[in-house]
Amino acid sequence: MSENAPKSWLLDRPLTGFALPTGRWAKLMGWFMGRGNLAEQREVFDTVAIRTDERVLEVGYGPGILVEYFLRAGATVSGVDPSPDMREMATARARKVVHSADVDLRVGTAEATTFPDETFDAVVSVNNVPMWSSLEAGFAELHRVLRPGGRLVVAWHGGTQPTRLAKGLALPEDVLDRIVDAMRDVFGDGERQRLGQVEVFRATRTAGG
Repeated sequence: MSENAPKSWLLDRPLTGFALPTGRWAKLMGWFMGRGNLAEQREVFDTVAIRTDERVLEVGYGPGILVEYFLRAGATVSGVDPSPDMREMATARARKVVHSADVDLRVGTAEATTFPDETFDAVVSVNNVPMWSSLEAGFAELHRVLRPGGRLVVAWHGGTQPTRLAKGLALPEDVLDRIVDAMRDVFGDGERQRLGQVEVFRATRTAGG
């Protein structure tokens, strides 16, 4: 475990394992995440409803499944993930779809994306919000990089028909409430919705916000 690994606000300890794949098992973990989360990723993709030529940022892109979906939809895709191994894996996947000018995947976190103000039409995070170091700082950073009118979609395992694996990863109601409250504190509004495979939190950056 790296001494500089990001620390989870929920668990109050540095990220390890599937939360931060590194080393000899990273590609295997990435493959497993990609296969195990396909239905969830597809549901989130449909929820974001990305349009051609929009700019989208994915926080915690992992092996790049959703990156590929967005690229095939005609979006310009950027991303941050704390794992250099996942950056390598996701970049290789992305290059099978488009030229490098259409994708910019970086090592980073929700709290420190390194992108300029008001860059993106949409920001999405799937199955990693408990791994952020700070809910408040994460939402503030994602608000900063969204354009006025831009939309945020954050998802976590759950929903009305979760997989057997997802049932074991479901968050208690008080934690889900804490996430939506932190989102509303930054965006001024926000909603939680239970879909088939995921719990989704959505907000929009207002024109004057």
